[in-house]
Amino acid sequence: MRILVVEHEPKVAAALRAGLEAEHCAVQVAAIGEEGFYLANTERFDLILLDMMLPGRDGVEILTHMRRQGVQTPAILVTARDAVDDRVRGLDSGADDYLVKPFAFSELLARMRALLRRGRQELPASVRIGDLEVDTGARVATRGNIALELTPREFDLLEYLARHRGRVVSREMLARDIWNETARHTPLDNVIDVHIARLRRKIDEPFAKKLLQTVRGVGFMLRE
Repeated sequence: MRILVVEHEPKVAAALRAGLEAEHCAVQVAAIGEEGFYLANTERFDLILLDMMLPGRDGVEILTHMRRQGVQTPAILVTARDAVDDRVRGLDSGADDYLVKPFAFSELLARMRALLRRGRQELPASVRIGDLEVDTGARVATRGNIALELTPREFDLLEYLARHRGRVVSREMLARDIWNETARHTPLDNVIDVHIARLRRKIDEPFAKKLLQTVRGVGFMLRE
């Protein structure tokens, strides 16, 4: 399980990292709101633990923007504020649960398990971006009325980009989730770029409207 912890108190962040890693979770920690905002919107996590009070963007602002962008990653707000108005504000911003400091780590784990059970949803059978349709069940893609001839790897790439439509997908994400490389001794950037170029020729070159965009220095994005 991959978890993003956005927490500005170093001792709390360290304790959460240690506890979660002991539970065999992969943990990414961000200490300020801007860093947490960037990671939450550009990388894939199974769960986000988010401090409500952060330097820069606060937890409510981060959650509000995430939900507006269609990011549905389960999120638990962790905060010292326990007033009813604070809880309502946090939940209304898109939080799935609310945990008040100090808390027992065992309670956090129980809430995480319950949230992940509740949040499991079937992925849609097809994804559409403009006139591009990606049928994930049949593993076929069409643009307009034209069937796209894709290799298995190209389809995997297209499906991944389609599920993250409107969001930047980094090379690191593709290496981890498509090529299953978590610790790269030899960077896969060139391999990824070659596959992206081949995919672009098939889904974009024959058409006037381009959908697959390169975000220089960051990654790739599929959007209308």
